[in-house]
Amino acid sequence: MAFSRRLSLSLAQYVTRQKLRGDERFPLVLMLEPSFKCNLSCSGCGRIREYRDILDQSMSMQECLAAVEEAGAPVVSITGGEPLIHPEIERIVSGIIAGKRFVNLCTNGLLLEDSLRKFRPTPYLSFVLHLDSLAGPHDRFAGRVGVFDAAISAMRAARRAGFQVLVNTTIYRATRLDEIAQLFDLLATIPVNGIMLSPAFSYEAVGGDGFLSREEAVSVFSKLHELGKRHPFYNTPVYRDFLRGERDLQCTPWSTPTRNPRGWKRPCYLLTDGHVATYRELKHDTEWSKYGVGRDPRCANCMVHCGFEGSALEATIRSPIAFCRTVAWSFSGS
Repeated sequence: MAFSRRLSLSLAQYVTRQKLRGDERFPLVLMLEPSFKCNLSCSGCGRIREYRDILDQSMSMQECLAAVEEAGAPVVSITGGEPLIHPEIERIVSGIIAGKRFVNLCTNGLLLEDSLRKFRPTPYLSFVLHLDSLAGPHDRFAGRVGVFDAAISAMRAARRAGFQVLVNTTIYRATRLDEIAQLFDLLATIPVNGIMLSPAFSYEAVGGDGFLSREEAVSVFSKLHELGKRHPFYNTPVYRDFLRGERDLQCTPWSTPTRNPRGWKRPCYLLTDGHVATYRELKHDTEWSKYGVGRDPRCANCMVHCGFEGSALEATIRSPIAFCRTVAWSFSGS
């Protein structure tokens, strides 16, 4: 979730309206997955494994825009799969932006440079590329040589064309922090508009022991905190405090509903306990009290932004000190 100045103001106004209406569970970011088709098979991707039986199915533009209106979230993260494969992706993006909603289009970068002509630069659109390390480790993770270099080239082209470019970096147990520092120094030469850090989530479909425990994550992110003084992190200050173990937050899974070709995913982007036909059913018929740290064992080590940035925003609004700190951070651009 990127927090530019324009977005920060929009979110503050939106949250205030929801609170005045007495709504305690409202979406901040819609995770829209129009298709699971992808041109890569990354080793840590749970989507292409969980949904392997419907990889040939896609949501139409009309279905995508209807889902955006149904949820009403101010931010839409278009993911998947590789969204740039979708034949109507430019019409989906323009339709969402026409409603004054912010779009984060997540891409591995392979198709981005050739796709830039389909879009227009606007404060409401950001391209988000997932880079977890330098070229060698990243390409091994992606399963193809040259993916990292293609992503860097695409980011440079997008910035030259006037687009906003963000980077999402996921930290695993085997992640070398010196390589992360080198990666961020490279990104500064582009320069990207922001970097988001998050610990990896252990998807049931992926498995393995490469994921950080909560205690390990706190140790790692305490060390990574120093990089935030030199690079434009766009995690909110409260969420970064949480990652370092300096603040306790409970997950708010309803803040990031997920819609894909199978329906509205219950309960959240990371866990799948079924799908429902409508957003209203997801919101009102899900037993939210079952989920979260200390409630569901699958949540024990989760500290991922899609579950906790909403919680961090809630905590920010409740605390005058945290609110002022976040406003200062937003206007500093870091």
